[in-house]
Amino acid sequence: MVFSSALFVFYFLPVFLLAYLATPPAYRNWTALAGSLAFYTWGAPIFVFVLIASSLADYYFARQIAQLYDSRQRRHWLGASIVLNLGLLGYFKYANFFVENVNELLATLGLEPMKWMAVALPVGISFFTFQKLSYVVDVYQRRMPALQHPVDVLLYIALFPQLIAGPIVRYHEIAEQLHHRRQNYHLDYRINGFFRFTIGLAKKLFIADVLGEAVQNGFQPDAVGVLSTPEAWIILIAYAFQIYFDFSAYSDMAIGLGKLMGFDFPENFNFPYISGSITEFWRRWHLTLSNWMRDYLYIPLGGNRRGASRTYFNLWMVFLLSGLWHGAAWSFVLWGAYHGLFLALERLFLGRWLEAAGKWISIPFTFLVVLMGWVFFRAESVELARAYYEALFSWRGGGWSFSSQFWFFFSLAAVISFAPALGGASYRLDSVYSSSTAPAILAKGAGSMVILVLCFSEVAVSGFHPFIYFRF
Repeated sequence: MVFSSALFVFYFLPVFLLAYLATPPAYRNWTALAGSLAFYTWGAPIFVFVLIASSLADYYFARQIAQLYDSRQRRHWLGASIVLNLGLLGYFKYANFFVENVNELLATLGLEPMKWMAVALPVGISFFTFQKLSYVVDVYQRRMPALQHPVDVLLYIALFPQLIAGPIVRYHEIAEQLHHRRQNYHLDYRINGFFRFTIGLAKKLFIADVLGEAVQNGFQPDAVGVLSTPEAWIILIAYAFQIYFDFSAYSDMAIGLGKLMGFDFPENFNFPYISGSITEFWRRWHLTLSNWMRDYLYIPLGGNRRGASRTYFNLWMVFLLSGLWHGAAWSFVLWGAYHGLFLALERLFLGRWLEAAGKWISIPFTFLVVLMGWVFFRAESVELARAYYEALFSWRGGGWSFSSQFWFFFSLAAVISFAPALGGASYRLDSVYSSSTAPAILAKGAGSMVILVLCFSEVAVSGFHPFIYFRF
C-alpha cells in the first residue's frame, strides 16, 4: 500500500485513525500494531510472518540479555540476534546477487551454472532489520531497558508510517514514546501532522514523479547511447532533484502520520544540496541512516580513536557497506565506496580546502561530486553507468526536448533545494511546519485540503508511482 494512493488516503488512513482515537490510551499500542500489520500484509502477505517471527525472536534475545550479568552470555545472545537478522537480510536481499556473480564466474570458466530459484525481496527488510538490531544493541549496551511485552516490540519494529522506507528510528529515540507519547494531543498537533503529510504528498506527485518520467526515459539502456551531452546533464540534475523530493516526501509523510498518532519521529533531511562538503552532505541527507551507521558500525569499528589510517579505513568501510545496504548490485557498492573515498579525502586535506574556498565554491563543488555519485546509484549496472559518464564527458552535440511542465518543476525543485544557502530559509520553513498560532493552524488546515484535492486530481490523470526507496 502506497501513501500516495487513494486506497491509503481515503480508506485505510481514516478507518485506522478513527479506530485508534476511539481506543482507550492504555490499549492504543494494540490498535496501532493491528493497523501496522494490516498495512504490511496488504502488500506482502507472506513476508508478514518473517517480520513477526524475527521480531519475536529479538524480543526473546533482548529479554535474555537484560536479565543476565555474565558478559560472555550476554554477547552470546547479542550474537544470536546479529546472526539471525543479518542472515535473513543476506538471504532475501543478497542471495540472488551472489548466485548471479557465481554463475558469471562459472560461465567464464566454461562450467555449468548453479540452478537457482530467485528469492523475492520482503518490502522494507533493510529498514526493519536495522530497527531490530538497534533494539537489541541498545538493550545490550544498557542504554535502554528491554520492553516487557511483545506487542510493544512488534509495534516499535512494525509501526507502519516508517516501516517501509524509514526514517530509521533507533530504539532509544522512541522507547519512551511507546508508553508515554502524546495521547490527548490537541487539534493543532494533528493539523500540523496532516499538513506535513500533504506537503510530502505534493512533493512526491508534482516534483518527484514529474521529473522521474524524464529520468526514466533518459536512463534507458537504448537511450543513453544517443543522449546529447546537454540532455545527459539536465537528466542527471533532474534525478538529483527526483530522489531528494521522492525520499524526503516519504519522510515528510511518515513524520506527519506519526504526529497523527502522537509520535515524534526524527527528521531525515535538512537541505542536503546546500552542503559545502561530502561530510556535511551526510549530516543533511538520510540523517537517520547516518546516525545508525555511526552508532552501530563506525564507533564499534573504532571510529577515529585508532589513528588516521584506521579512521580512513573505517569511514570507507562504513560507506562501502552503506552502498551494499542500498542494493544488491556492484553499482551500489561503487556508489558507497565513492562517498567513502571523498569522506577520507576531506579528512586528509580536501575539507580544509573547501572551508577556505567559501560556500560559493564549496557548495557547487559538493553538488557536482554528489551528482557524479548519483550516476552509479541510478544506473542499473556498472556498464550503464560507464555509458552515462561517456554521455556526460565526451561531447555530443544536440539540443534537448523537455516539456514546459518539466521545466517548471525542475526550476521549482532548484529554488527549494538551493534557496536556504542564501540564509534564513531553513528557519522560515521550520516555522511553517511547527507554528501553532490560530491563523497558522487555520491556514494549514485549509491548505492541506486544497493540496489534497490537487494531488488526487493529479493521481486521477497520471496515476501514482512507488517511492524509490521501496526497493531497498
